[in-house]
Amino acid sequence: MDSITANNGIIHFNELCYTSLNKHIKENNFSKIFILVDSNTHELCLPILLSNLESSITIEIIEIEAGEIHKTIDTCVGVWNTLSDLNGDRKSLMINLGGGVVTDLGGFVASTFKRGISYVNIPTTLLAMVDASVGGKTGIDLGPLKNQVGVISTPDIVLIDTLYLNTLPQEQMRSGLAEMLKHGLINSESYWSNFKDLSKLNVDDLDTLIYDSVLIKKAVVDEDPLENGLRKTLNFGHTLGHAIESYFLSHPDKDILLHGEAIAIGMIMELYISTQLTGFPKEKALEIKELFIKYYGKIAIEESDYAPIMDLLKYDKKNSHGNINFVLLKDIGVTKIDCLVEESIIVESFRYYDA
Repeated sequence: MDSITANNGIIHFNELCYTSLNKHIKENNFSKIFILVDSNTHELCLPILLSNLESSITIEIIEIEAGEIHKTIDTCVGVWNTLSDLNGDRKSLMINLGGGVVTDLGGFVASTFKRGISYVNIPTTLLAMVDASVGGKTGIDLGPLKNQVGVISTPDIVLIDTLYLNTLPQEQMRSGLAEMLKHGLINSESYWSNFKDLSKLNVDDLDTLIYDSVLIKKAVVDEDPLENGLRKTLNFGHTLGHAIESYFLSHPDKDILLHGEAIAIGMIMELYISTQLTGFPKEKALEIKELFIKYYGKIAIEESDYAPIMDLLKYDKKNSHGNINFVLLKDIGVTKIDCLVEESIIVESFRYYDA
């Protein structure tokens, strides 16, 4: 697969990954290499990376706890202190080896340590490969509120080695699939149609779909790098999905949802809202809903949950001037941004999901 240039950085795939990384390290005369991992990627992915690294530069491993609940400023402080204690300087390189939590948090740490050091992202989950790999968004959560603090900062290079997907449990693969499904819904019926029967896909098909998904996101980000317009379309399903994810993350009696699981719910609900406000075909919305339920099952959301979830909508990053702005669809591949939605229709969308 050819490499992709995006946001002043380069994304390399599979066989090009480690020759490109070793060349980058050799050409830039880094003083020290720090590899950020979580407790999962330390065990499952780090041996693969280390076996492919060719450098005499000192390498230090920094481990954080796995999971969204650790994507916090406290974790950042721990990593910043470790970088300082291990004599990190402006010529250090940070390699973020992990899923979206590691690449988001690691990118934020690297972008702010010593006012910015070079970093490389190696996404190890399907979600991070198709979502966090492009766009330069870094950041952390504030309590249960997703990605409230961060900067847009481009890694030197991104390495997408699909060999790492062999380390993932099935639910993590499904979580990443949700972002690919979203890319299909906001981009084109032809890309969306690839996912109607996953049993027909083989490993080579998946590699191609990942590559195409990255291209879809790249095209959007290239046109609107700072999310002033078109890039907002990448948030389809995320307005309600993030609120649901945050609510389940903070509620003591709820099981934590993976990002893709919550976004799948958000897309079903925002498709319903689209049928009411932007003319999305109702039969098509029902067909898509049934496909999502087939892949993700149905999560119990009680009526008593509606109000606190809707209260979280005010923290969505697309909001402005006190308005909650939704991305809706007129049809597959036809989006409309900055849509205002009455509370009564949002309540109806919860009931549509549960029906």
